[in-house]
Amino acid sequence: MSQDSQHGKWTISSSDDDDDDLPPSGTSTSKPYPPPASNNSSRWSSSTPSPKLEPERPSVDLKPQPDNPPVSSLVIGSEARQSAAMNLSNPVKFESTSSVAVKRNKEVSEGSGWALSDSDDDEDVKKNNVSNPPKKAPPSPKKKKVKVANERPPSPHGRVYYIDEPEDFFESSPPCLNDPYRFYLNKVTGLDKKYNTGALHIRDILSPLFGTLKESVQFNYCFDIAWMVKQYPPEFRDRPVLIVHGDKREAKARLVQQAQPFPHVRFCQAKLDIAFGTHHTKMMLLWYEEGFRVIILTSNLIRADWYQKTQGMWMSPLFPRLPKGSSESAGESPTFFKRDLLEYLASYRAPELEEWIQRIKEHDLSETRVYLVGSTPGRYVGSDMDRWGHLRLRKLLYDHTDPVPGEERWPVIGQFSSIGSMGLDKTKWLAGEFQRTMTMLGKSSLRPDPPIHLVYPSVEDVRTSLEGYPAGGSLPYSIQTAQKQLWLHSYFHRWKANTTGRSHAMPHIKTYMRASPDFSQLAWFLVTSANLSKAAWGALEKNNTQVMVRSYELGVLFIPSAFNMKTFPVHRNPFPVSSSSSSSGFPVPFDLPPSCYSPKDQPWIWNIPYSQAPDTHGNIWVPS
Repeated sequence: MSQDSQHGKWTISSSDDDDDDLPPSGTSTSKPYPPPASNNSSRWSSSTPSPKLEPERPSVDLKPQPDNPPVSSLVIGSEARQSAAMNLSNPVKFESTSSVAVKRNKEVSEGSGWALSDSDDDEDVKKNNVSNPPKKAPPSPKKKKVKVANERPPSPHGRVYYIDEPEDFFESSPPCLNDPYRFYLNKVTGLDKKYNTGALHIRDILSPLFGTLKESVQFNYCFDIAWMVKQYPPEFRDRPVLIVHGDKREAKARLVQQAQPFPHVRFCQAKLDIAFGTHHTKMMLLWYEEGFRVIILTSNLIRADWYQKTQGMWMSPLFPRLPKGSSESAGESPTFFKRDLLEYLASYRAPELEEWIQRIKEHDLSETRVYLVGSTPGRYVGSDMDRWGHLRLRKLLYDHTDPVPGEERWPVIGQFSSIGSMGLDKTKWLAGEFQRTMTMLGKSSLRPDPPIHLVYPSVEDVRTSLEGYPAGGSLPYSIQTAQKQLWLHSYFHRWKANTTGRSHAMPHIKTYMRASPDFSQLAWFLVTSANLSKAAWGALEKNNTQVMVRSYELGVLFIPSAFNMKTFPVHRNPFPVSSSSSSSGFPVPFDLPPSCYSPKDQPWIWNIPYSQAPDTHGNIWVPS
């Protein structure tokens, strides 16, 4: 079976549900699987020399780095990612014929591949790698001399796209925070300044404007240690930092090597005892002289994620220290955020986090209005089933929301940057257990079947983005997975953010919500690290008596009752933020109502070619 679009044809073969090859229910393994590798090589072509790359993932940072990166930073990520970066450094001109592209692909087809940038969900690719371990990498080929052009081609977004951020890009005074939600987007280079008003960069978050930093913890999936250290202001740059990661073996060794120039950086390895799981949580714990703060976000700690992608974050208030002698229950919020955060940290079973658990106990978190929704790897039964994953979300919606009139017409909207295997049809997971969670509103016995809109960028969205095709490196939906679930694509809607001026910054943010039929109200809103996958959200087993979760994930849930509201009004145009008056509307980061794919649209798939139309930088995408 073939699927045609204006961007080419891709072939579909029938195969069984990939869960058949996963470990059987009731078993677990602590043996890590081999590092991902793929037989697919991915390339993008340009008429100019390639810009410097973010070496740890396949998306390209088109802004030149002012400093030469340390040698250790050049080997971030898997062997496949390194091969992808090498392939990108030797591009094919767009004017070249397809035969040249084929010839070039043959040169790199052995032992190289384009790694999944956000890891978590492509069980198909990972399983192939387990059964076919990667061969030892061949010696690096001699670098070909590249003719250097005098000037890059003109950018449709202006010359500012190619230079460092202007001085006023970063905050020089405390930013206007959009209380009461404390939900923010990241700043995007290359956009008009008004569309960055009220948004935050990592340098803003770590600046002295928010407190005098003493120590910090960085939970994440992907790290560039040297870049991360530079984001701390000079006066805090040598303060202790604990890195919580999920890397094993060679990847762990590379991470430790990155940190060698930075003796203040220590590591805590998250336990991943179930195959195909990842440490995907993205959180900062910041301990100040003045108190303590939590940031839960969607960005990796690499430059590309803070450059031209749409990301989201929740920033807590500054939590003050409790008086000495306070009880253990002191400082709790109405949402039990303190209890749930401590439970999440305890799930790591890590001695390195014990001192942070104690510090949190000593602070007053009572101002928090959001609920914590986390995932931790394991198989859970009985009352433990609703502690993690989508069953945790289901329990919170059951306990803290109320039914609404005509709720069968209130659609569910899911927005994400990666997609796992959903099964051979919608009943396997999506329209079964996951839909039941997403449609839960209070204790009503009504089980409606409302519309489900899934927002995921199309090929055209990626092609016309600020980054062009390389933005698709952060959208790792593979052909191996897509070909098994064509039924899913009927749910897809375009990524559009025209009202915020951010359509061209591809999403790495992940959000889920329930909206009114006219999209003017929200019953709830969730920002999280969890993509659309069973690995992230969990899946029921053993006749629904057990839930299995593979990955670490973390997000925060906004429920109107915690803000003394019945529903959240939607803020249709959150940018530019007005400093004179605050809106009570919730700043949804994309256009509502979502726009359904046209018959010509195809979802972005990272490991098939797109060579019939150039992107915003005159490049094409040609995997082998």
